[in-house]
Amino acid sequence: MADHKKPHEKKPAKAPDKKANRRGAARLAAVQALYQMDIGGAGINDIFAEFESHWLGGEVEGDKYLPAEAAFFRDVVSGVVRDQATLDPLIDDALSKGWPLKRIDAILRAVLRAGAYELEHRKDVPGRVVVSEYVDVAHAFVEPDETGMVNAVLDQIARQFRADEFVRAGG
Repeated sequence: MADHKKPHEKKPAKAPDKKANRRGAARLAAVQALYQMDIGGAGINDIFAEFESHWLGGEVEGDKYLPAEAAFFRDVVSGVVRDQATLDPLIDDALSKGWPLKRIDAILRAVLRAGAYELEHRKDVPGRVVVSEYVDVAHAFVEPDETGMVNAVLDQIARQFRADEFVRAGG
């Protein structure tokens, strides 16, 4: 008995928010850039040149990277570099006592610094979105228990800079 099925039709993919995806890619790239600067001592101009020519929207070691919003990438990286002296104590205060930022893995330092910067300075992005996005970025690099720490620390920082958003939303 012949089964007459239609050939596999491509279902239209949900139209993702291109700007959000480009910002997510920029956040991931920013964390990678901050990590490289932290462990390798690379300068910001070298990092911008490397990421903009090789990483943002390109293919690296066989992995295709989404096009990133370059201006957003530059803002997060340069903002963290500029404000690191004020961001680090803020993060230290939010971390569990006995675990200062300097004892945290370099990749997590980069995630926390970028998230804290964005919570303080990018009021155009809702606080809960910032926290969620950086937890997602952390998932790419660390174990689930460490992403829980990222969530807790950034949530605490968000409540300092965006208290009104968290009160209105009921918690």
